[in-house]
Amino acid sequence: MNNNHFTVAAWLCAFLLFCFSQPAWSSRHYTAKQMDALATRVGQTFWSHPVDGKGPSFATAPAANAKLVRVDTVESFRIEALVGQAAKNPYYKIKRENGQDGYLSPEQFLEAFNLTIVTTDPAAEEKRKNAETAEADKKRVEWIRAQPWSPAVKEAAIKRQPVPGLTNSEIKQVLGAPSRITKVQGPIKVAEEQWLYPDGSLLIFHNGLLSKIERTDNNKK
Repeated sequence: MNNNHFTVAAWLCAFLLFCFSQPAWSSRHYTAKQMDALATRVGQTFWSHPVDGKGPSFATAPAANAKLVRVDTVESFRIEALVGQAAKNPYYKIKRENGQDGYLSPEQFLEAFNLTIVTTDPAAEEKRKNAETAEADKKRVEWIRAQPWSPAVKEAAIKRQPVPGLTNSEIKQVLGAPSRITKVQGPIKVAEEQWLYPDGSLLIFHNGLLSKIERTDNNKK
């Protein structure tokens, strides 16, 4: 009997020592101050940032056994609320870019933070460039429609199809700047320019007017 009492007492001491030696954060017994710190993220927007094709996972409910949904694409989500505070079992309620709700424990958030969850849009630079390209093309089309050209020429220009008879400055508005310009003196002393574009198009100008369009092997140096 004495041995049994000693075994039980030793087990109980070990258990209590384990419980009280664990930090409040890892035991999920949050203090009021920690709860306030967690709540500062409410209202903030973050982005999923997949690493090796794998992004963060969000729970479908604020529970440890809830189904997880992994987000393997770049998308934003907003922290809407910190739920479960009364039970000292907090979860971030988030609103995904597609409108779906999800839940994330503070531990899961910290584990993923600056890895698969980031504070800035990973695709921001690409989106900025795409927006600039779209705006530039809008102005290009507006400029083409304002020219005194026939409908057929305007339609071709909008599709980035060069039309003989246009000037070099007009072609630059339609196609953009070429990757290379070569000036040649023709056999009849006519000023000739050859404009090479990345797609292999070679535009030949005589006295500033487009006279010929050729295709070249764009892999040639």
